[in-house]
Amino acid sequence: MARLAVWLSGVVSYEQAATILADVGQIPMSKSSVWRRAQTWGQALQEAEHARAVQANQLPREAIVAGEAKEPERLGAGMDGALLYILGEGWKELKIGCVFAIEQRPTFVPATLEWEELGHAVATSYTAYLGGPERFGQYVWAEASRRGWSRAWETQVLGDGAVWIWNLVGEHFYDSLQVVDWYHATQHLAHAAQLLYGDGDSPAKQRWWHAQKERLFQGQAEGIGHHLQEQAYPLAQGTRDSLVQEAGYFETNKRRMTYWEVREEGWLIGSGMVESGAKQFKHRFTGPGMRWSRPGAERLIPVRSAILSDTFDQFWHAIYNPPKN
Repeated sequence: MARLAVWLSGVVSYEQAATILADVGQIPMSKSSVWRRAQTWGQALQEAEHARAVQANQLPREAIVAGEAKEPERLGAGMDGALLYILGEGWKELKIGCVFAIEQRPTFVPATLEWEELGHAVATSYTAYLGGPERFGQYVWAEASRRGWSRAWETQVLGDGAVWIWNLVGEHFYDSLQVVDWYHATQHLAHAAQLLYGDGDSPAKQRWWHAQKERLFQGQAEGIGHHLQEQAYPLAQGTRDSLVQEAGYFETNKRRMTYWEVREEGWLIGSGMVESGAKQFKHRFTGPGMRWSRPGAERLIPVRSAILSDTFDQFWHAIYNPPKN
């Protein structure tokens, strides 16, 4: 009964969980009883997750890599954020990380009308942390370690270009291929087009957008940065500063934007798996009228992570202590 209450709490609201237990399971339980069980066992899961992160980050990385045989499986990781409303604090970022295997599959590409062997993320697992990047990085590395990251022959990390993400990558995933998510990169191009051509949808703007997007896919991020720098100087100061900032984005991340080469080698260029995870966390935590105390959210986050990762039963058996007779 406790397991069902906690699992349902990670999927739907406490009130809906109580209704499902009563109507489907014929288990009468009040909303407050469901909440108490979710808080009690969510805290136990939170403590277990923290202990796992501490242990994983105490192990020497080089010794693990040198002492274990490499396996042919490719693994990837991604990081992103979603906003939750915390009482007394306002909107706070829930940092979300995922680890996945990369599998080659024949894929129909509408742009070329041909089938190509492309990389796809499979068997995705998640972790999340409501707080600063340092602890979050430890959680992501712990999940990567659980998935056998050090034994994978090749690895990849995807992010949206945020500085804190690449700082964590440098600390925990320094020998992995780094790629800025294609969609986020094209969003920056779209913003640059708006700065240059205004809010309309003129033919000149469309030509520029498609030409620069093709250059970006071909790995010419540095050239795009130089082009934006040149175009910025005749503009008014506010617009000029914004365009220079966009130029800096492409210059800083140029080595992470070799999209044609990355895709040809079977890696991913989009971080849809972690963005999907962010949406699924938001679905549980940002419903109509939902406001959370920090402890209430923190105890439910690992429950939601375990459910999305299909590891809830594994962790439940590790934390649940049946009451003594």
